[in-house]
Amino acid sequence: MTANTYPHIHPNFVDVLNRSDDERIAFMDEPRWIGYPRANDIIEHMRGMLNKPTRPRMQNLLIVGESNNGKTTIVDHFGEMYGKGYVNGDSEPVRPVIIAEAPASADEKGLHISILERFATPYRPSDPVAKLRYQVIHLMRECHVRMLIIDELHSLLAGTAGKQREVMNAIKLLCNELRIPIVGVGTIDAVRILHTDPQHASRFEVAKLPKWKLDKDFLRLVVSFEKTLPLRKASNLASREKLPLIHSICSGNIGDLHRLLIECAKEAILSGKEEIDVEIIKSKKWVQPTKGIREIFS
Repeated sequence: MTANTYPHIHPNFVDVLNRSDDERIAFMDEPRWIGYPRANDIIEHMRGMLNKPTRPRMQNLLIVGESNNGKTTIVDHFGEMYGKGYVNGDSEPVRPVIIAEAPASADEKGLHISILERFATPYRPSDPVAKLRYQVIHLMRECHVRMLIIDELHSLLAGTAGKQREVMNAIKLLCNELRIPIVGVGTIDAVRILHTDPQHASRFEVAKLPKWKLDKDFLRLVVSFEKTLPLRKASNLASREKLPLIHSICSGNIGDLHRLLIECAKEAILSGKEEIDVEIIKSKKWVQPTKGIREIFS
């Protein structure tokens, strides 16, 4: 079995076709990076931030987009590429990138605890905020952290305006004290947090992940996805008949697109068709969110 025999599949995945149906279905559920221009641009921008010389006022970044539109996938991939820990020549631990999650509501102690959880070190949640803050700063210096990423930043909106300012001031303090860039990740509502103080807005650049339009970029994205699906026949998902149908179901959301194509591919394997036809795509309309909730039976 060679790549030339199955040109619709990426050469790295052709061997998967030899596996059983269950194994091929399991393969599709494995995490897999599929790059596209906006994601690659953001990763390259973050890489530039990571490699900039330290200075008193580092520029920060806020990545925003609707739910399930690939934000966390981007920062996780960035962490895999540039954030893996190691021991340097002086036998010191190095953690270039720390990815933490914002607390469920605006709470400075919760923020510090979330960061401490990323280190293999004991701490006492009952300690005063000042002590936890000092421990965070000490550990990040000790591990030569060069970037802090805070996911789900929009969660801070659950707190009062005063609490939001408190947490954002704590983030600013970490940025100033450690002289590292900070990347926030959240829904578009997270931008409102920056306006709690003009200083925060001036420190953060904003990168948006918009919904996908039915255009050439979306076509290329679907083709890239198809090359990862272990089907023995070409589905030609970029055809004039299938591409608009796929877009209408996923509504330009990359997470829903991923879910839709995997569900369609599973059906193609289990039915023995080995390709995704229009009938299969139409049968998976339940993947489309209804006011944020997926109705899998109707």
